[in-house]
Amino acid sequence: MQKSINGATFRKMIIAANNYLDSNQKYIDSLNVYPVPDGDTGKNMFLTFKAATTELNACSNNNIDSLCEAFSRGAVRGARGNSGVILSQIIRGMASELIKLSEITTKSFAVAIKNGTTMGYKAITVPKEGTILTVARALGDAAEAAVKKNADFDVFFNEILKEGDIMLKKTPDMLPVLKAAGVVDAGGLGLLTIFTGFYKGFMNDEDFEFKFDDTAKKIEVNQLIHVNFADLAEIKFGYCTEFFVRTLHKKTTLSDIDRLREKLAEIGDIDCLIVVGDLTEIKVHVHTNTPNKALGFALELGELEAIKIENMIAQNRELRQQQSQQAQETKPLGMVAIASGDGIAEVFKDLGIDEMIAGGQTMNPSAEDIAIAVDKVPSNNVFVFPNNKNIILAAEQAKNLTKKMIHVIPTVSIPEGIAAALAFSPEGTPEENSEAMELARKNVKSGAVTHVVRTTHVDGLDLKEGEIIGLNGGKIVTKDILVNEATIKLVEKMIDDNVVNITCFAGSDVDEQDYTDLQKRLSEKYSDCEVTVIPGGQPVYFYLIALE
Repeated sequence: MQKSINGATFRKMIIAANNYLDSNQKYIDSLNVYPVPDGDTGKNMFLTFKAATTELNACSNNNIDSLCEAFSRGAVRGARGNSGVILSQIIRGMASELIKLSEITTKSFAVAIKNGTTMGYKAITVPKEGTILTVARALGDAAEAAVKKNADFDVFFNEILKEGDIMLKKTPDMLPVLKAAGVVDAGGLGLLTIFTGFYKGFMNDEDFEFKFDDTAKKIEVNQLIHVNFADLAEIKFGYCTEFFVRTLHKKTTLSDIDRLREKLAEIGDIDCLIVVGDLTEIKVHVHTNTPNKALGFALELGELEAIKIENMIAQNRELRQQQSQQAQETKPLGMVAIASGDGIAEVFKDLGIDEMIAGGQTMNPSAEDIAIAVDKVPSNNVFVFPNNKNIILAAEQAKNLTKKMIHVIPTVSIPEGIAAALAFSPEGTPEENSEAMELARKNVKSGAVTHVVRTTHVDGLDLKEGEIIGLNGGKIVTKDILVNEATIKLVEKMIDDNVVNITCFAGSDVDEQDYTDLQKRLSEKYSDCEVTVIPGGQPVYFYLIALE
């Protein structure tokens, strides 16, 4: 019966936990079910713990206070992702209790776990149950109860690990997203892995094979969980932003840190917001659409270091593509669109288009091109958006070249195609979708800005070669010698009191300064409308305009 542990044993426990977490990080990663894992939970927790262990290994003595100081410092500085930051605060809270001791008893270890849990909860602006925090709380409660019965570390660890495992299996009942995927919380499993590693280190057990009885979900490592990510959550904040604030200004106070947290809550996801630290350094983790503002707020307090900004929208897109490629079952409905320009293609892909065909004005794909694209879609019912009046007949002809059912939505412009794609409902029937798409495309006003290729007289206008013209529904309604001027005149002709959104797709021949200027001028002129300019990259047309 061992009732206390010294610094050498404590060091060994931490190293064992690091190795155990390393051996099983891929397994923990396999439990991630969110559309964009904030990094991978297993990987982030391991990298955080590894940084703490590396700092610990650099410690030249086995004094518990020195080990705790190094362990805590390494965890905070090496924290990765949401789960890693929470873990670093749990470690920090435990270390702040253990640092006072020359030997660690089960009672002091229990107090440390409780304090770590408190610190973990404080790290999250709006804590959620069913996460790593819930498992941490269960470990702390079990530790508190265990020391009242027995002071032996062997019994102590067995008790807290048993209760932690019970709580872990309950996490799917606390978070619908876990229940939908049939998995336990990855962060909770990661924390339980660490504490099991502590026990292995204490027992001199070097068997790091994963042996949890995870009957809530049996998953092979690297096996894809077939979950429709789009059904589980929606990406509202596009950039995962992390950084440290160090060398704080002399005038900075603890109240300033609280105000920083409040400012970040206004521009980011409050559920994932973490602002932890003191007047020596601050760790920030926030999901936001304006990382520049987050950095600006923090600069008011001190110098920024270790800045990391990840595009979660791009990660989400990649996950969707992987899911589509690896899906074994056929989708009930699919979509194909014809368009030119990388920017426009990205917009369609973000809307769930399965296959894109490069084409449009002056570049009309054949019926065979369309049939080939349709055959690539893992669905027997495929909607096709021609997005040009000259492609509609080819799309109709493609019906004879494939065994699949093609539903041609006669979109004559990119804006109509986007509106139709937005109306798509995966749960709807082909007939319901066709009706909704038809209605959506007809409610969009489409315009285009291009140049005159030869001198002529059309639509009541005398046109000279090289002049810029604006087309409303295919009819020339404005002209000018400047692209932005012609575009503004076109919007004037198209707009009415019902329009609330103005979207412009800038072509490959329009530079950023010009389309930024256009957005500013249109926003000032039509302050009641939401004005958006997207680099479409399309040829031929300087701008494609959509009014809704």
